[in-house]
Amino acid sequence: MSIRTVIAGAAGRMGQSLIRAIAADESFQLTGALASAANPDLGNDAGTLAGIPALGVALACDPLPAVAAAQVLIDFSAPAASVALAALAAQARIVHVMGTTGFSEDDETRIGAAARHAVIVKSGNMSLGVTLLAALAKQAAKALPGFDIEIVEMHHRRKVDAPSGTALLLGEAAAEGRGEPLARRAGPGARDTGSIGFASLRGGTVVGEHEVVFAGPHERIALRHVAEDRSIFASGALAAAKWGLGKKPGLYSMRDVLGL
Repeated sequence: MSIRTVIAGAAGRMGQSLIRAIAADESFQLTGALASAANPDLGNDAGTLAGIPALGVALACDPLPAVAAAQVLIDFSAPAASVALAALAAQARIVHVMGTTGFSEDDETRIGAAARHAVIVKSGNMSLGVTLLAALAKQAAKALPGFDIEIVEMHHRRKVDAPSGTALLLGEAAAEGRGEPLARRAGPGARDTGSIGFASLRGGTVVGEHEVVFAGPHERIALRHVAEDRSIFASGALAAAKWGLGKKPGLYSMRDVLGL
């Protein structure tokens, strides 16, 4: 039987990519498509919105009936919406795959509380390749304790948060490899020992590019990932949804999905 799936942020670029991916995968069934109350496309068919044949699922703003009938919620919306949806997922005891970024410390606390009752797979990037890149960054940071680390990322001109959630994910992985909390370098000036620098570029229609640079005396190592199509994030999110079914409640990451 197909996995009953709701998409939050269904009107956005990632939401539409997910709708197309679900329509092409017989193991999933789109049962709900959520957007903000101010979205002008409310009431329109989610399939038509995504550029494919109609799916018989209208874009809606009320999450309660959609979540109550679902097995999986895939969420690329906004921090406030994701936190509220995590609470609903906890009540419904369903899998919540969360690709939203830009959370505050309070948001993270509330998501952690929801994960006591729901399976939440949360990641700043759902790409399987980026997940592997983070594992490699962790390993390199552990092996090269005296090297400086810089993370450079570029995205399309409309992306709001900077550094990107993926860049922060990579920074956290590198800091974990060092066995210490992430210390971000702030502003210009000489580097503080152990800090990790971030550089954000915005322009055009770039889907996502990330590079982790390890700079030591007289040598540099660079680990790089280039996303060429948003479908890679949709594929990763669906893999996370399948993995989460039947798991015990908890807060998981894509590294758990890949067994890294």
